[in-house]
Amino acid sequence: MEKFPVLQTERLILSQLEEKDIPFIVELLQHRIFSDLTSNIPYPYVENDARSWVKMSNEAFKNNTGYTFAIRNKEGQIIGAIGLHDRDDDKAELGYWIGIPHWDKGYVTEAAKAIIDFGFNELKLNKIFATHFPHNPASGRIMEKVGMEQEAVLIKEVKKDGEYFDLVRYCILKD
Repeated sequence: MEKFPVLQTERLILSQLEEKDIPFIVELLQHRIFSDLTSNIPYPYVENDARSWVKMSNEAFKNNTGYTFAIRNKEGQIIGAIGLHDRDDDKAELGYWIGIPHWDKGYVTEAAKAIIDFGFNELKLNKIFATHFPHNPASGRIMEKVGMEQEAVLIKEVKKDGEYFDLVRYCILKD
């Protein structure tokens, strides 16, 4: 794909991350809960973290190794992000986050349905998987709402802040 795709849902626009998003990303990720609930968001989250992440996301697209979409409201303001990465063997990992003011509104579920459709129909993936910490069951409910099924519990899979954590893994297959 030469040009980064733009996906539209009923309430959202999913598009490429841009430099202009950096201050909003930093503002949205200022709460410690994002670090507590994910394996790869640091706390405190600073401008350099956002700058590096946007750059890495755009390089992944150029290298055909991943797609990170900004989740935007219809006015174009970023409210979160979602992506598919590590597309070897026709599979990819789904990851997402959404700013606290936008929790419990169904935005991630809506975005994830569009991304899964994109993954199967445009990228021709066979399998999409996602993981969550057991202490973040809300993320597991999103995975279930988009048709994923629990595949495994990966014991002490992630080391974060000197502590080992299990991950619950879900997946959905093309057929």
